[in-house]
Amino acid sequence: MSEDEMNVGLSMFIAHRSMEQRIYAALAEAGYDDITVAQGRVASRIAPPGSRLTELAEQAQVTKQTAGFLVDQLTRAGYVRRVPDPDDARARLVRLTDRGLELAAYANTVAAAIENEWTDHLGKARMRQLRDTMARLRQLTDPYI
Repeated sequence: MSEDEMNVGLSMFIAHRSMEQRIYAALAEAGYDDITVAQGRVASRIAPPGSRLTELAEQAQVTKQTAGFLVDQLTRAGYVRRVPDPDDARARLVRLTDRGLELAAYANTVAAAIENEWTDHLGKARMRQLRDTMARLRQLTDPYI
């Protein structure tokens, strides 16, 4: 890497941050103005059948107490609910509510529009190459797959 080149991790972070900021601005404009980035980072890790709080904390890289606080806020806002875990009567799962599913679907629509802009800028071949490269890198960097 030459002196004038930015490290690739910082480059990826800048692109991620840009998308994240645009998604949250669009969410607020659409009436989902009661969700924070921290709450969204926890909520985005909820698996379709539900997730345990400890899993959410680990994946969001926050303490269990912080995850619990954020889930409490999401519950009060109507985005998630806690339900009994069918595999362990002592445990609870966090699941998205209908409102949470609507928010997620809208956020995904905004993300897709941003990706379309990136495709227009990069070209289809480069965007496909970027997707393929990121998928391969995820195999090395994402312990949750």
